[in-house]
Amino acid sequence: MIRIYHAPLMRSIRIIWLAEELGLPYEVITVESQRRTSDAWKAMHPQGKLPVMEDGDLRMIESCAMMQYLLDRYGRGALQPSPGTPEAAHYLQWCWFAESSFARPLGDMAQHTIIRPESERLPAVVEDGRARAEICLGAVEAHMRDKSFLLGDDFSAADIVLGWTLHLASVFDVLTGESAPLTYAYSQRIHARPAAQAALSA
Repeated sequence: MIRIYHAPLMRSIRIIWLAEELGLPYEVITVESQRRTSDAWKAMHPQGKLPVMEDGDLRMIESCAMMQYLLDRYGRGALQPSPGTPEAAHYLQWCWFAESSFARPLGDMAQHTIIRPESERLPAVVEDGRARAEICLGAVEAHMRDKSFLLGDDFSAADIVLGWTLHLASVFDVLTGESAPLTYAYSQRIHARPAAQAALSA
């Protein structure tokens, strides 16, 4: 049984979504925010964050690495291109773009609007994060001009990785139907999938 430690809005949504798409058995364990400050939780995750995933004796703390592990171990070639192909290169690029380029400014916005105490919040960081996120959104919008999904006509795990990032972008009103209509329609399309709905409601 795969165990996914989860809280709303967290990157654990990606892991639940992928497990649903692959039809894998899994258990969701909700972790309250106060628990994540405990020494016991920091023994699970050194930064006191989410997600954490366990598969037997294996424990992982990075969402994209978890996804790649599940795909490689259980996916039987589903939801990712064959390694070493140009399609795989684009797949990897979009996964890393979604996490390292696009999610980071959204995380800065979250820190200074929700997570940090109000006395520590810096409006300038929020404004800078929004500007950087909008640049990333523009790159996705340009890419989606002639595509149904990131890799073309076929849904892949890269759409799950970016899907969480776009979900967060919509929470902060970076992604709207006005700001990026093609990306907004794409986001609505992938989030309408039953697996995505299951993950968002977990």
